[in-house]
Amino acid sequence: MSNNDLENKKCVPCEGGVEPLDMAAAQQIAEAIDPEWKISEDAKEIVKEFKFSNYNKTISFVNAVAWIAEAEDHHPDLTVKYGSCRVVYSTHSIGGLSENDFICAKKIDNILA
Repeated sequence: MSNNDLENKKCVPCEGGVEPLDMAAAQQIAEAIDPEWKISEDAKEIVKEFKFSNYNKTISFVNAVAWIAEAEDHHPDLTVKYGSCRVVYSTHSIGGLSENDFICAKKIDNILA
C-alpha cells in the first residue's frame, strides 16, 4: 500500500461484525504511516506522542486532530499536556485495529508535514 492510498481514502463506518487486523496485517499497513506510530503488543491500537514547544501549538494540533476526527467520523483518544499530545487510535466496535485507524494516522501525519 502506498502512502497516497491512505491519504486519499475516507473512513468507512464500522459497526462491528468484521475481524480486527492481526499483527501482520497491521504491520503491513503501518508501512504507509510515520514509523513513530507504534502498534501495541496486542495489535489493538496504534499510538504516537507528538511534542510541541508550547501550549498554544499543542492545542492548535489538538484542534486539527479534532477536525480530522469529525470529518472522518473516527475519533482517537487524546492525552493532552503542556507540550505534548498522545494520540491513540483503535476501532472500539471491533476491539482492535481497522484500516480507519491508519487512514486517520496518515491524515494527522500530513498536517505536520
